[in-house]
Amino acid sequence: MATSDASGTNFIEKVIAEDLASGRFDGRVVTRFPPEPNGYLHIGHAKSIWLNFGLAAEHAGGRCHLRFDDTNPTKETVEYVDSIMADVRWLGCDWGPHLYYASDYFQQLYDWAVQLIRAGRAYVDDQSAEEMSATRGTLTEPGRESPWRNRTVEENLDLFARMRAGEFPDGTRVLRAKIDMASPNLNLRDPTMYRIRKVAHHRTGEAWCIYPMYDFAHGQSDSIEGVTHSICTLEYEDHRPLYDWYLDQLGIYHPQQIEFARLSISHSVLSKRRLLELVEGQHVSGWDDPRMPTIAGYRRRGYTPEAIRDFCERIGVAKKDSLVETALLEHCLREDLNRRAPRAMAVLRPLRLVIENYLMRVEHPANRFIKSIVDPSRALRCIMIHDFEYDALMTMDENHYPVHSVRSKSVSFSRLRINHYLTKSNEEARAKVDRPNKWRDHVRWRSDGLEQDFPQVQDQTILKYVPAVREALKMTAARGRPSRNG
Repeated sequence: MATSDASGTNFIEKVIAEDLASGRFDGRVVTRFPPEPNGYLHIGHAKSIWLNFGLAAEHAGGRCHLRFDDTNPTKETVEYVDSIMADVRWLGCDWGPHLYYASDYFQQLYDWAVQLIRAGRAYVDDQSAEEMSATRGTLTEPGRESPWRNRTVEENLDLFARMRAGEFPDGTRVLRAKIDMASPNLNLRDPTMYRIRKVAHHRTGEAWCIYPMYDFAHGQSDSIEGVTHSICTLEYEDHRPLYDWYLDQLGIYHPQQIEFARLSISHSVLSKRRLLELVEGQHVSGWDDPRMPTIAGYRRRGYTPEAIRDFCERIGVAKKDSLVETALLEHCLREDLNRRAPRAMAVLRPLRLVIENYLMRVEHPANRFIKSIVDPSRALRCIMIHDFEYDALMTMDENHYPVHSVRSKSVSFSRLRINHYLTKSNEEARAKVDRPNKWRDHVRWRSDGLEQDFPQVQDQTILKYVPAVREALKMTAARGRPSRNG
């Protein structure tokens, strides 16, 4: 888990530690990751996955549930469910037997709604969505009560049962909680609990034509599953009083909700609605397009789950929203690939280079091992070929030309600077150097059209072409990945 202070404990871990010390929840730690299956997971969800599964893994007997809050059948599909499970598994998280759906609780949620109606805490409203919005009020003005707010319990029970039976068209009636239309928290101004949607559900089919709102199902689902710590992002902080109200009025088990800052990353759009527009508008090839900030997109781009988990570990857990630079995520990937990715560089189309004023004939070893700057215990084999026939012959790629090089940071080489590029033909190139008496030299080769600081071949003098490298590059090209060497 990430650390947020000098003690090595973030504020959520402190809350859990206090609950364990006081004996609250009988020493249990149960978290959950509750996505809505209305799109693919993006990089922002990775932080929530890492946090919820990580908190559970830190404690003996802890567990994390994967629950789909599938309360809106108009936007949810089996494709999204399958993609979410695949992404969570790819990130290295395992929910075991604890896979749940809010739709599993539809009957229980309906029964609880009836309980609230009988207690005079809910009523059926005939206003349209526009009328309810107009009477809701603002942050500075209280809302106005619905003309249907004071219906009798018997009338509300009858209308709600008829809603369940499918007697009314979509949008004609809703069930609302009766709380306080003058509350400074707009979420408590008689929020909607149920609406009519005559749409087949991806799991329950056409068994239901009314569906609970997310706010009504969310807290009760946590209660049913025995979740101890409901970890949410900061936008749900204003919703917590509503969740508490439902649980208190129903008199059921009460989880502890804790909010943390969501992940916002620079140069990325993490709104599912905006991402869906890109997909439906065919601006991208799909949710897993490598340009998309979805977990599936990062996977296709070449990111590793270890790099993403390291990224989440580094940014830690905070109470205040902030913007994280994409460069940090890229840095985590580079560090991970530096430890694991095999690398090879080669001269694919050799061209003999004649250094006309080279003064010495030397025997230089063909193979040399250099310690990795990332992992000192790992040696990188650098094939270094100096062909000094006639005192001045080397090999270079025919599509490259030498440029002035900076001193290598990982290996100590002097510079072999070519101050006069004489001739070039299909057979050989001729040039002169400004330090002809220095043989421990280094040449960098750069492709035409590339930037000065992006050399084609780095940190080795000349790399010998080998058939195995060519085959590897062919395989890479066949998979559609660009190759620097062409």
